[in-house]
Amino acid sequence: MIHRREFALAGLSAAALAAIHGTSAAVEQRAEAADSPEAMFEKCAKACSDCQRSCDGCATYCARALARGSAHHYETLMSCRDCADLCAMAAQIVARLGTAADLACRACAEACSRCASLCSRPGADDDAILARCAEECRKCETACRDLLAHAIPERK
Repeated sequence: MIHRREFALAGLSAAALAAIHGTSAAVEQRAEAADSPEAMFEKCAKACSDCQRSCDGCATYCARALARGSAHHYETLMSCRDCADLCAMAAQIVARLGTAADLACRACAEACSRCASLCSRPGADDDAILARCAEECRKCETACRDLLAHAIPERK
């Protein structure tokens, strides 16, 4: 005869095995779905959002440096502000699978390319804030260009 405690233990063991099996199945489904257009849109929207926040932070940093008399931060400040705005717009449109996602991604990728160039120009290498901004811009540019190449049909 099985006692209540043994019965509960057997039930918990069965539930744990079912959960492990369900988790591994979910992981496999996510791995298969990683290449899906929806996953690419989600990845791009996240990269755009991450870049927007990084550029906003870098713009604030450059504004403070500018206030201390570091005039060479002006161009980077302006680029970061523009890039942050375009990334925010792209993140919103791409997240909702908008019909203008191609336009948003093209503009965002170009802004990110320009901003990354400014944030990584000679003399900025030893600046962690500028380096982080350049890195996020490159990730965002790549995500936008990947989305354009693989998930968004060419529109005229």
